[in-house]
Amino acid sequence: MTNTTNLPAPPARPAPDVLVVGSGPTGLTLACHLAQQGITVRILDSRPAPHRESRGKGLRPASLEVFGELGVADAVTAKGRASVVLRKYFDGTHINDTTVDGGLLIGQWQVEEALRDRLAELGVRVEYGSRLAGITQDEAGVRAELEDGTVIGAGYLAGCDGGHSTTRGLLGIPFEGNGEKEPAMVLGDVRAPGLSREFWHQWFTSEGGGILLCPMPGTDTFQLQAAPETDERGESLPPSLESFQRLFDRHARMPGIRLAEPTWLSTWRVNVRMATRIREGRVFLAGDAAHVHPIAGGLGMNTGIQDAAALGRALAATLAGAAGEEALDAYQAERLPVAAELLADTARRYERVLAAVREPGRGTEAGLE
Repeated sequence: MTNTTNLPAPPARPAPDVLVVGSGPTGLTLACHLAQQGITVRILDSRPAPHRESRGKGLRPASLEVFGELGVADAVTAKGRASVVLRKYFDGTHINDTTVDGGLLIGQWQVEEALRDRLAELGVRVEYGSRLAGITQDEAGVRAELEDGTVIGAGYLAGCDGGHSTTRGLLGIPFEGNGEKEPAMVLGDVRAPGLSREFWHQWFTSEGGGILLCPMPGTDTFQLQAAPETDERGESLPPSLESFQRLFDRHARMPGIRLAEPTWLSTWRVNVRMATRIREGRVFLAGDAAHVHPIAGGLGMNTGIQDAAALGRALAATLAGAAGEEALDAYQAERLPVAAELLADTARRYERVLAAVREPGRGTEAGLE
């Protein structure tokens, strides 16, 4: 038997220049940007493993430009679809089709997978099961305490940990705005054998409500979006395959189609909020941690990617000595007004979509206008 009593402890890992909390598209984009420039980075995620959920499903040209600089554009383009035909129905009748292009239809999990692969090429891997519990900082750096007691020192910390950001909460930064208590939408990833995958099907009815099934490229699933069912008290029912099928039967009126194998079930509430500041000393917020808004127009993931690119430029310039505090101040000065306009813009887009779908032949393209 080997005696390990007197073996020396393994050497502590050197403190990274930047610690990124959250491995969604925002955090991964930031980590890739930094690592590609030789900046040492660690990236943590509280989840036990990557997800495979479609979630945000569209990349805009500006995001593809960022990905081109990171060496990821070809990978996502190969997995995605450059144009999609919206097939609109009203009261069960096919009214018309609208082609939407100029971006890329792709599942969020596929975007994250491509970014993780690129990050691994740069020598960095996501550290899953790492939940942030505390943050302290001084002029020399940041100390992040995890729930398991581990303490990680870093030069800077970037909170890219979503709308329920632990980073933002630990900093005590207000998240101002308003939101609805009841869900506006149920979502999921489902199979729909027999339904054409050539179209993003959008069914609306004169009685109100509707259901959308979008074929996700590179899979045999559709992303489902629908107004939720309600019970006898008018309260929303939770998402389930059975509820999805009832909603489909009510709106699509295609009795031969049976939904199957849900791999993601979720709800979405209208929330229009933004952080009052996105810099607290050596700690920064980006993506949904800094702002949440209506989904119309598909701007959420894309804005987070742009946040990450801007923060990456600021941190890289400061760490390289090419700029000082002014570069870090400039990140907040640049992105906070963008977030404020984003909230106003997406609220307007959402209202346009709600009005448009009451007209036969109109659909979610109203959010792109």
